[in-house]
Amino acid sequence: MNPASDAKARKIASFNPDAVGDTDANIFGLPFTTDEAAVVIIPVPWDVTVSNLDGTASGPRNILDQSPQIDLFDEAVADPWKAGIAMEEIPADIAEQNQQLRKQAINYIKQLEENPGKENSEENKAILDSINRACADLAENVQTKATDYIKTGKLIVLLGGDHSTPLGLIQALAGHHAEFGILQIDAHADLRNAYMGFTHSHASIMFNASKIKQVKRIVPVGLRDISATEAGIIRDNPEKYHAFFARELHSRGFEGETWKAICHDIISRLPDKVYISFDLDGLDPSQCPTTGTPVPGGFDYSQVLYLFEQLVKSGRTLIGFDLVETGPGQTDGIIACRILYKTIALMLSSNHKI
Repeated sequence: MNPASDAKARKIASFNPDAVGDTDANIFGLPFTTDEAAVVIIPVPWDVTVSNLDGTASGPRNILDQSPQIDLFDEAVADPWKAGIAMEEIPADIAEQNQQLRKQAINYIKQLEENPGKENSEENKAILDSINRACADLAENVQTKATDYIKTGKLIVLLGGDHSTPLGLIQALAGHHAEFGILQIDAHADLRNAYMGFTHSHASIMFNASKIKQVKRIVPVGLRDISATEAGIIRDNPEKYHAFFARELHSRGFEGETWKAICHDIISRLPDKVYISFDLDGLDPSQCPTTGTPVPGGFDYSQVLYLFEQLVKSGRTLIGFDLVETGPGQTDGIIACRILYKTIALMLSSNHKI
Protein backbone atom coordinates (compact mmCIF):
# COMPACT_ATOMS: atom_id res chain seq x y z
CA MET A 1 0.00 0.00 0.00
CA ASN A 2 1.40 3.44 -0.90
CA PRO A 3 1.59 6.18 1.78
CA ALA A 4 -1.49 8.04 0.45
CA SER A 5 -3.58 4.86 0.42
CA ASP A 6 -2.42 3.94 3.91
CA ALA A 7 -3.24 7.40 5.27
CA LYS A 8 -6.64 7.30 3.55
CA ALA A 9 -7.47 3.91 5.09
CA ARG A 10 -6.64 5.21 8.57
CA LYS A 11 -8.80 8.27 8.03
CA ILE A 12 -11.76 6.17 6.88
CA ALA A 13 -11.42 3.92 9.92
CA SER A 14 -11.37 6.86 12.36
CA PHE A 15 -13.92 9.14 10.66
CA ASN A 16 -17.45 9.38 12.06
CA PRO A 17 -19.86 10.31 9.23
CA ASP A 18 -22.63 11.03 11.75
CA ALA A 19 -20.62 13.59 13.70
CA VAL A 20 -21.08 17.34 13.38
CA GLY A 21 -19.40 18.54 10.18
CA ASP A 22 -15.88 19.86 10.73
CA THR A 23 -15.74 23.36 9.26
CA ASP A 24 -11.93 23.31 9.41
CA ALA A 25 -11.71 20.15 7.30
CA ASN A 26 -12.02 19.80 3.54
CA ILE A 27 -15.31 19.99 1.64
CA PHE A 28 -18.28 18.20 3.30
CA GLY A 29 -16.21 18.11 6.49
CA LEU A 30 -14.13 15.26 5.07
CA PRO A 31 -10.51 14.64 6.12
CA PHE A 32 -8.98 13.72 2.75
CA THR A 33 -6.26 15.43 0.74
CA THR A 34 -6.30 15.60 -3.05
CA ASP A 35 -3.60 12.88 -3.12
CA GLU A 36 -5.86 10.53 -1.17
CA ALA A 37 -9.16 11.36 -2.86
CA ALA A 38 -10.74 9.51 -5.78
CA VAL A 39 -12.59 12.72 -6.68
CA VAL A 40 -10.82 16.07 -6.87
CA ILE A 41 -12.78 19.31 -7.06
CA ILE A 42 -11.15 22.25 -8.83
CA PRO A 43 -12.61 25.60 -7.67
CA VAL A 44 -12.48 28.50 -10.13
CA PRO A 45 -13.64 31.83 -8.59
CA TRP A 46 -14.15 33.66 -11.89
CA ASP A 47 -17.03 35.67 -13.37
CA VAL A 48 -15.23 38.34 -15.37
CA THR A 49 -17.45 38.26 -18.48
CA VAL A 50 -20.93 37.84 -16.98
CA SER A 51 -23.47 40.08 -18.68
CA ASN A 52 -26.11 40.34 -15.95
CA LEU A 53 -25.62 39.77 -12.21
CA ASP A 54 -22.10 39.14 -10.94
CA GLY A 55 -21.20 37.34 -7.74
CA THR A 56 -20.92 33.78 -9.07
CA ALA A 57 -17.16 33.96 -8.51
CA SER A 58 -18.08 33.41 -4.86
CA GLY A 59 -19.80 30.12 -5.75
CA PRO A 60 -16.94 27.80 -4.69
CA ARG A 61 -16.64 29.54 -1.32
CA ASN A 62 -20.42 29.49 -0.82
CA ILE A 63 -20.61 25.76 -1.56
CA LEU A 64 -17.60 25.00 0.65
CA ASP A 65 -19.08 26.97 3.54
CA GLN A 66 -22.44 25.20 3.30
CA SER A 67 -21.03 21.71 2.71
CA PRO A 68 -20.32 20.62 6.33
CA GLN A 69 -24.09 20.75 6.94
CA ILE A 70 -24.67 17.80 4.59
CA ASP A 71 -25.40 14.35 6.01
CA LEU A 72 -23.16 11.90 4.19
CA PHE A 73 -25.67 9.07 3.85
CA ASP A 74 -26.84 8.68 0.25
CA GLU A 75 -29.92 6.68 -0.73
CA ALA A 76 -28.60 5.69 -4.16
CA VAL A 77 -24.91 4.97 -3.46
CA ALA A 78 -23.47 3.37 -0.34
CA ASP A 79 -20.95 5.53 1.54
CA PRO A 80 -19.65 7.61 -1.38
CA TRP A 81 -17.51 9.63 1.03
CA LYS A 82 -15.26 6.59 1.59
CA ALA A 83 -13.90 6.93 -1.95
CA GLY A 84 -12.37 10.20 -0.87
CA ILE A 85 -13.56 13.63 -2.00
CA ALA A 86 -11.31 16.67 -1.70
CA MET A 87 -11.36 20.21 -3.01
CA GLU A 88 -8.27 22.19 -3.85
CA GLU A 89 -7.74 25.41 -1.95
CA ILE A 90 -9.64 28.26 -3.58
CA PRO A 91 -6.89 30.15 -5.46
CA ALA A 92 -6.52 33.64 -4.00
CA ASP A 93 -4.56 34.88 -7.03
CA ILE A 94 -7.36 33.91 -9.42
CA ALA A 95 -9.96 35.55 -7.17
CA GLU A 96 -7.89 38.75 -7.03
CA GLN A 97 -7.35 38.82 -10.79
CA ASN A 98 -11.08 38.24 -11.27
CA GLN A 99 -11.93 41.28 -9.15
CA GLN A 100 -9.55 43.50 -11.09
CA LEU A 101 -10.71 42.37 -14.53
CA ARG A 102 -14.37 42.38 -13.56
CA LYS A 103 -14.20 46.12 -12.89
CA GLN A 104 -12.79 46.65 -16.38
CA ALA A 105 -15.40 44.38 -17.92
CA ILE A 106 -18.25 46.23 -16.20
CA ASN A 107 -17.06 49.54 -17.66
CA TYR A 108 -16.58 47.96 -21.07
CA ILE A 109 -20.07 46.39 -21.07
CA LYS A 110 -21.62 49.67 -19.90
CA GLN A 111 -20.02 51.52 -22.81
CA LEU A 112 -21.28 48.89 -25.27
CA GLU A 113 -24.81 49.28 -23.97
CA GLU A 114 -24.77 53.08 -23.84
CA ASN A 115 -22.61 53.84 -26.87
CA PRO A 116 -22.97 51.19 -29.60
CA GLY A 117 -19.93 51.26 -31.85
CA LYS A 118 -17.56 52.58 -29.22
CA GLU A 119 -16.22 49.06 -28.73
CA ASN A 120 -13.87 49.88 -31.62
CA SER A 121 -12.01 52.53 -29.62
CA GLU A 122 -8.37 51.82 -28.86
CA GLU A 123 -9.07 51.86 -25.12
CA ASN A 124 -11.82 49.28 -25.40
CA LYS A 125 -9.79 47.08 -27.73
CA ALA A 126 -7.00 47.04 -25.15
CA ILE A 127 -9.42 46.10 -22.35
CA LEU A 128 -10.98 43.38 -24.47
CA ASP A 129 -7.60 41.93 -25.47
CA SER A 130 -6.46 41.90 -21.84
CA ILE A 131 -9.58 40.09 -20.65
CA ASN A 132 -9.53 37.58 -23.51
CA ARG A 133 -5.88 36.73 -22.84
CA ALA A 134 -6.58 36.24 -19.15
CA CYS A 135 -9.56 33.98 -19.87
CA ALA A 136 -7.50 31.90 -22.32
CA ASP A 137 -4.73 31.59 -19.73
CA LEU A 138 -7.26 30.47 -17.14
CA ALA A 139 -8.61 27.75 -19.44
CA GLU A 140 -5.06 26.54 -20.13
CA ASN A 141 -4.30 26.50 -16.40
CA VAL A 142 -7.41 24.40 -15.66
CA GLN A 143 -6.64 22.06 -18.56
CA THR A 144 -3.09 21.43 -17.32
CA LYS A 145 -4.18 20.87 -13.75
CA ALA A 146 -7.07 18.57 -14.71
CA THR A 147 -4.86 16.59 -17.10
CA ASP A 148 -2.34 15.92 -14.34
CA TYR A 149 -5.08 14.60 -12.06
CA ILE A 150 -6.69 12.49 -14.80
CA LYS A 151 -3.33 10.81 -15.49
CA THR A 152 -3.31 9.59 -11.87
CA GLY A 153 -6.80 8.11 -12.18
CA LYS A 154 -8.72 10.87 -10.44
CA LEU A 155 -12.26 11.87 -11.31
CA ILE A 156 -12.55 15.63 -11.70
CA VAL A 157 -15.29 18.11 -10.87
CA LEU A 158 -15.05 21.84 -11.56
CA LEU A 159 -16.84 24.43 -9.42
CA GLY A 160 -17.39 27.85 -10.95
CA GLY A 161 -17.59 30.72 -11.16
CA ASP A 162 -19.43 31.52 -14.34
CA HIS A 163 -20.09 29.07 -17.15
CA SER A 164 -16.92 29.96 -19.05
CA THR A 165 -14.78 28.23 -16.43
CA PRO A 166 -15.12 24.51 -17.37
CA LEU A 167 -13.65 24.77 -20.87
CA GLY A 168 -10.22 23.67 -19.67
CA LEU A 169 -11.66 20.59 -17.96
CA ILE A 170 -13.59 19.61 -21.09
CA GLN A 171 -10.36 20.00 -23.11
CA ALA A 172 -8.49 17.84 -20.59
CA LEU A 173 -11.10 15.09 -20.84
CA ALA A 174 -10.86 15.28 -24.63
CA GLY A 175 -7.21 14.36 -24.27
CA HIS A 176 -8.17 11.20 -22.41
CA HIS A 177 -11.40 10.03 -24.11
CA ALA A 178 -11.82 9.37 -27.83
CA GLU A 179 -15.38 10.69 -27.77
CA PHE A 180 -18.10 11.76 -25.35
CA GLY A 181 -21.29 13.76 -25.14
CA ILE A 182 -22.26 16.72 -23.00
CA LEU A 183 -25.49 16.77 -21.03
CA GLN A 184 -26.09 20.47 -20.41
CA ILE A 185 -28.57 21.60 -17.75
CA ASP A 186 -29.17 25.25 -18.53
CA ALA A 187 -31.70 27.98 -19.22
CA HIS A 188 -29.43 29.21 -22.03
CA ALA A 189 -27.85 27.54 -25.05
CA ASP A 190 -24.47 29.31 -24.58
CA LEU A 191 -23.77 29.06 -28.31
CA ARG A 192 -22.85 32.70 -28.89
CA ASN A 193 -19.63 33.40 -30.73
CA ALA A 194 -17.44 35.73 -28.64
CA TYR A 195 -20.41 37.39 -26.94
CA MET A 196 -19.78 41.13 -26.54
CA GLY A 197 -16.34 40.40 -27.95
CA PHE A 198 -15.38 38.07 -25.08
CA THR A 199 -13.97 34.91 -26.66
CA HIS A 200 -14.45 32.98 -23.40
CA SER A 201 -17.81 34.41 -22.43
CA HIS A 202 -20.13 32.52 -20.11
CA ALA A 203 -22.54 32.71 -23.05
CA SER A 204 -20.03 30.97 -25.36
CA ILE A 205 -19.03 27.84 -23.45
CA MET A 206 -20.93 25.39 -25.67
CA PHE A 207 -19.86 27.24 -28.81
CA ASN A 208 -16.26 26.71 -27.70
CA ALA A 209 -16.84 23.13 -26.52
CA SER A 210 -18.44 22.24 -29.86
CA LYS A 211 -15.09 22.90 -31.58
CA ILE A 212 -13.49 20.03 -29.64
CA LYS A 213 -13.57 17.06 -32.01
CA GLN A 214 -14.02 14.51 -29.21
CA VAL A 215 -17.30 16.17 -28.20
CA LYS A 216 -19.67 14.20 -30.42
CA ARG A 217 -22.99 15.54 -29.20
CA ILE A 218 -24.32 18.29 -26.96
CA VAL A 219 -27.76 17.76 -25.38
CA PRO A 220 -28.99 20.94 -23.68
CA VAL A 221 -31.98 20.40 -21.40
CA GLY A 222 -34.25 23.09 -20.02
CA LEU A 223 -33.57 25.86 -22.56
CA ARG A 224 -35.95 28.80 -22.24
CA ASP A 225 -33.98 31.94 -23.09
CA ILE A 226 -31.96 31.73 -26.32
CA SER A 227 -31.26 33.84 -29.39
CA ALA A 228 -32.55 33.23 -32.91
CA THR A 229 -28.98 32.55 -34.05
CA GLU A 230 -28.50 29.91 -31.37
CA ALA A 231 -31.82 28.29 -32.28
CA GLY A 232 -30.64 28.18 -35.89
CA ILE A 233 -27.36 26.50 -34.93
CA ILE A 234 -29.27 23.80 -33.08
CA ARG A 235 -31.78 23.34 -35.91
CA ASP A 236 -29.16 23.19 -38.66
CA ASN A 237 -26.81 20.76 -36.88
CA PRO A 238 -28.98 17.83 -35.72
CA GLU A 239 -26.02 15.44 -35.53
CA LYS A 240 -24.23 17.75 -33.09
CA TYR A 241 -27.11 19.06 -30.99
CA HIS A 242 -30.40 17.75 -29.68
CA ALA A 243 -32.09 20.36 -27.52
CA PHE A 244 -34.92 19.89 -25.05
CA PHE A 245 -36.69 23.19 -24.46
CA ALA A 246 -38.34 23.77 -21.09
CA ARG A 247 -41.65 24.65 -22.71
CA GLU A 248 -41.68 21.34 -24.60
CA LEU A 249 -40.76 19.35 -21.49
CA HIS A 250 -43.41 21.02 -19.35
CA SER A 251 -46.02 20.46 -22.07
CA ARG A 252 -45.18 16.79 -22.28
CA GLY A 253 -45.64 16.50 -18.53
CA PHE A 254 -48.89 18.46 -18.53
CA GLU A 255 -50.22 16.12 -21.21
CA GLY A 256 -49.55 13.01 -19.14
CA GLU A 257 -46.07 11.81 -20.10
CA THR A 258 -44.04 10.66 -17.11
CA TRP A 259 -40.75 12.28 -16.20
CA LYS A 260 -39.18 8.82 -16.35
CA ALA A 261 -40.17 8.45 -20.01
CA ILE A 262 -38.90 11.95 -20.78
CA CYS A 263 -35.58 11.20 -19.04
CA HIS A 264 -35.14 8.06 -21.12
CA ASP A 265 -35.74 10.12 -24.27
CA ILE A 266 -33.09 12.64 -23.18
CA ILE A 267 -30.58 9.92 -22.29
CA SER A 268 -31.13 8.09 -25.58
CA ARG A 269 -29.58 11.07 -27.40
CA LEU A 270 -26.28 10.68 -25.54
CA PRO A 271 -23.28 8.42 -26.27
CA ASP A 272 -21.83 5.94 -23.77
CA LYS A 273 -19.55 8.48 -22.10
CA VAL A 274 -21.14 11.64 -20.76
CA TYR A 275 -19.90 14.89 -19.25
CA ILE A 276 -22.48 16.93 -17.30
CA SER A 277 -22.36 20.70 -17.45
CA PHE A 278 -24.74 22.04 -14.83
CA ASP A 279 -25.55 25.74 -14.86
CA LEU A 280 -27.55 26.41 -11.72
CA ASP A 281 -29.93 28.66 -13.68
CA GLY A 282 -31.25 25.44 -15.18
CA LEU A 283 -33.20 25.21 -11.93
CA ASP A 284 -36.17 27.45 -11.25
CA PRO A 285 -35.16 30.83 -9.74
CA SER A 286 -37.13 29.97 -6.61
CA GLN A 287 -34.31 27.50 -5.89
CA CYS A 288 -31.37 29.65 -7.05
CA PRO A 289 -32.43 33.30 -6.60
CA THR A 290 -28.91 34.79 -6.78
CA THR A 291 -27.60 32.93 -9.83
CA GLY A 292 -26.17 35.21 -12.51
CA THR A 293 -28.98 35.04 -15.10
CA PRO A 294 -32.17 33.62 -13.52
CA VAL A 295 -35.02 32.62 -15.84
CA PRO A 296 -38.49 31.43 -14.72
CA GLY A 297 -39.81 28.02 -15.69
CA GLY A 298 -36.82 25.91 -14.66
CA PHE A 299 -36.41 22.49 -13.09
CA ASP A 300 -36.92 21.27 -9.58
CA TYR A 301 -33.85 19.91 -7.78
CA SER A 302 -35.37 16.42 -7.58
CA GLN A 303 -36.14 16.30 -11.29
CA VAL A 304 -32.52 16.87 -12.23
CA LEU A 305 -31.16 14.33 -9.75
CA TYR A 306 -33.63 11.76 -11.06
CA LEU A 307 -32.35 12.43 -14.60
CA PHE A 308 -28.77 11.85 -13.43
CA GLU A 309 -29.76 8.65 -11.64
CA GLN A 310 -31.43 7.35 -14.79
CA LEU A 311 -28.34 8.29 -16.80
CA VAL A 312 -26.15 6.09 -14.60
CA LYS A 313 -28.75 3.28 -14.52
CA SER A 314 -28.65 3.27 -18.33
CA GLY A 315 -25.05 2.03 -18.14
CA ARG A 316 -23.48 5.26 -19.34
CA THR A 317 -20.28 6.45 -17.72
CA LEU A 318 -20.19 9.90 -16.15
CA ILE A 319 -16.63 11.00 -16.91
CA GLY A 320 -16.76 14.37 -15.17
CA PHE A 321 -18.92 17.37 -14.52
CA ASP A 322 -19.04 21.02 -13.63
CA LEU A 323 -21.39 22.97 -11.40
CA VAL A 324 -21.40 26.67 -12.22
CA GLU A 325 -23.26 29.95 -11.73
CA THR A 326 -23.89 29.43 -8.01
CA GLY A 327 -24.74 32.86 -6.64
CA PRO A 328 -23.73 34.31 -3.27
CA GLY A 329 -27.08 33.59 -1.60
CA GLN A 330 -27.38 30.98 1.14
CA THR A 331 -30.18 29.11 -0.64
CA ASP A 332 -28.08 28.79 -3.78
CA GLY A 333 -25.17 27.41 -1.75
CA ILE A 334 -27.31 24.94 0.18
CA ILE A 335 -28.87 23.49 -2.97
CA ALA A 336 -25.63 23.52 -4.98
CA CYS A 337 -23.59 21.65 -2.36
CA ARG A 338 -26.26 18.93 -2.21
CA ILE A 339 -26.33 18.61 -5.99
CA LEU A 340 -22.55 18.37 -5.86
CA TYR A 341 -22.45 15.52 -3.34
CA LYS A 342 -25.28 13.52 -4.92
CA THR A 343 -23.80 13.83 -8.41
CA ILE A 344 -20.33 12.86 -7.18
CA ALA A 345 -21.88 9.73 -5.66
CA LEU A 346 -23.42 8.83 -9.02
CA MET A 347 -20.15 9.52 -10.85
CA LEU A 348 -18.28 7.23 -8.47
CA SER A 349 -20.89 4.52 -9.04
CA SER A 350 -20.78 4.80 -12.82
CA ASN A 351 -16.98 4.47 -12.75
CA HIS A 352 -17.08 1.51 -10.32
CA LYS A 353 -15.02 3.37 -7.74
CA ILE A 354 -17.34 2.63 -4.82
